[in-house]
Order: sequence, then structure tokens, then C-alpha cells
Amino acid sequence: MDEGTFQKRLGELVSEIKDLPRPERDKLAVLAEETKARHQELKKTVNSLHESIDFLRLSIKYLLFDLEATRRENGYLRKMLEEQTGS
Repeated sequence: MDEGTFQKRLGELVSEIKDLPRPERDKLAVLAEETKARHQELKKTVNSLHESIDFLRLSIKYLLFDLEATRRENGYLRKMLEEQTGS
């Protein structure tokens, strides 16, 4: 369920709750508010996870780049050593 659908359905639920007798209305209104708060917290957590995953992807790309550069440097230095010892 996307954000718009969730908000629409929660709004419909709150509207229907307003038509109930007072004791039931109060109890369900509290539950609806708790649901809304939990949903907001869940959205924050998911966004934070997305940011962490993006940072991890960038870090991995950097590490792979660094590893490849190190391999090239090692190959170059080994070749230089072989040329020096072979002479």
C-alpha cells in the first residue's frame, strides 16, 4: 500500500470513528492516532535504511576502485622488481 492510499484509508477510518458512540469512539480514536504515529516512525526508519544502503553501496564502489588500483600498482611494482633482479 502506498502512502496516499494509506492516508486516504486512515482518514476514512477516522471519519467513521466519529459516528460511533462516545466510549467506542474514544478508544478507536486513540488506536487510530497510535497507528498514524507508528506509520510515521516506520517511514522514518525505512528512509534511514535507504540512506544507509546508499552509503554502503557508495563505500563498496570506492573499495572496489581502491582494490583495483592497488592490484595495478602491485603488478607494476612486481614488474619493476623482476626487471631489476633480472638485470
